Amino acid sequence: MSVPRTTLRRSIAAATALPLLAVALTACGYGSTAKDDAKKANVSAGGKKLSADTVKIGYFPNLTHATALVGIQEGIIAKELGATEVKPSTFNAGPSEIEALNAGSIDIGFIGPSPSINGFTKSKGKSLRIIGGSASGGVKLVVNPKKIKTVDDLKGKKIATPQLGNTQDVAFLNWISEKGWKTDARSGKGDVSVVRTDNKVTPDAYRSGSIDGAWAPEPTASKLVAQGAKVLLDESTLWPDNKFVITNIIVSQKFLTEHPDVVEAVLRGSVNTNAWINANPDKAKASANSALKTLSGKELPADVIDPAWKSIQFTDDPLASTLDTEAKHAVKAGLLDETDLTGIYDLKPLNKILKAAGKPAVADAGLGVK
Repeated sequence: MSVPRTTLRRSIAAATALPLLAVALTACGYGSTAKDDAKKANVSAGGKKLSADTVKIGYFPNLTHATALVGIQEGIIAKELGATEVKPSTFNAGPSEIEALNAGSIDIGFIGPSPSINGFTKSKGKSLRIIGGSASGGVKLVVNPKKIKTVDDLKGKKIATPQLGNTQDVAFLNWISEKGWKTDARSGKGDVSVVRTDNKVTPDAYRSGSIDGAWAPEPTASKLVAQGAKVLLDESTLWPDNKFVITNIIVSQKFLTEHPDVVEAVLRGSVNTNAWINANPDKAKASANSALKTLSGKELPADVIDPAWKSIQFTDDPLASTLDTEAKHAVKAGLLDETDLTGIYDLKPLNKILKAAGKPAVADAGLGVK
């Protein structure tokens, strides 16, 4: 397939370089350091230290980042790293995680496709590589059933997305366009009003009636359903084989060059974690919820976590062709200019690990390091 030529326009890049509403950088640096009372130690007892004393891993405290939540909670990643210590940090927005990666505050991150593209293009291809997949799916259009009963009823309504130019925002704008409705991508005004609302705020906004629904990732979508909203569309139904990237794994190019053994160990831990999640879905769900409680002080109730968990697929494949498509959707929406994404992927370490495990290789859709 042809290589897409995309780059974030300066105004969007500047906007997405800022943390979202209610997101702040902590006094100790970027992100929030995970609590010391985690279920498993971040160092594997008796293991051999690799080329780095520590590896700093960033991720979000939500279910689409469950590979990191479970892998760290259960010590699966630490086991592969031996005496090299895992230092986890959590973030609530992709831009702040990219800032942390660029600043060296983290080395490896679990993150969505749009901030990955943003970080790569803003650095002219020098800051990061996508080195693996983590999760697919977990995004739904949920609406107030009293106001919206069919797709046609969306016209004139207010639908939330998490952030201007983020992955869900681009997907919803593209879907609106395909339905023949006109909405200005930047202002969100048009036949359907797009209201950019932080996921933390979306449930309250729905409850107050200031929005009529949301194109939202899990568990936000299921939180709205628990308040009485209905699922109008699962985004996975719009993609081939019902799969699209929602979370992938990125690494600082500097760290990849200097510590390839550590990167491979983290990837082995990720592969092993995904295998454990898929073989033990109920235990994995409980582990993820326990990790969320440790990080946020509150676990998700069953009526939220159960449907949310079912809608997410955990995969080693970064589903590169879907990132390619998402980038083209952003260009179509007027949120991306043209540039070359060649080199955003380096899947050689992952494919080496998959081959050793007797698993098939994954593809980079022509966007890999030459």
